[in-house]
Amino acid sequence: MPETSSHIHHAKPFVIGITGGSASGKTLFLKSLLRHFTKEQVCLISQDNYYKKLENIPRDNNNIPNYDLPECIDFELYAQHISDLVEGKTVRHMEYTFNNPNAIPKEIVHEPAPVIVVEGLFVFYEESIAEQLNLKIFVDAKEKIKIKRRLKRDIAERGISVDEVMYQWKNHVKPTYKSFIKPTKKSADIVVNNNDHFENGLWMVTTFIKTLVKG
Repeated sequence: MPETSSHIHHAKPFVIGITGGSASGKTLFLKSLLRHFTKEQVCLISQDNYYKKLENIPRDNNNIPNYDLPECIDFELYAQHISDLVEGKTVRHMEYTFNNPNAIPKEIVHEPAPVIVVEGLFVFYEESIAEQLNLKIFVDAKEKIKIKRRLKRDIAERGISVDEVMYQWKNHVKPTYKSFIKPTKKSADIVVNNNDHFENGLWMVTTFIKTLVKG
């Protein structure tokens, strides 16, 4: 992947990792958080753009691709790009279009910033990522709430049937959470409970980041 470098002159960036199970509310939490800051203050680099191509995605016993496994992610490239940002380099790579042949991927440009937010299901699990994090935030919610959110999202936004959503949940999402995500909760510095709302957690994280980017 092509990348160019442009060195920044202020202190070493502070790297915040955010994870949680599927439909725990990570995306909404992130959007709400980033609204308080400019791109010059906070750089978001998401695991979602580091999925491997379809032919490299594992399949389950029914030959259905399982995107909810660590081996679906190009961690080598992801970890390198985070490291580059910490070193003050601009990172360029192509967005991931979830193997949609009709989608034209765009180039994503990540510029160095005082705070770098690293987001994804496996950012605490994968050692090459986790070791670069200065602060770990785990967004949590009860399973029944996550299932309701996943059903609502996937049916409305992705046109997936109830049966398909529940198949993925039972065979892909739930086992992955149990094996790879839930065990990392104990390493979190902050757990944001998002059963009803996350306003208190959002206020706390936003206030902290403001102390890092002021001036």
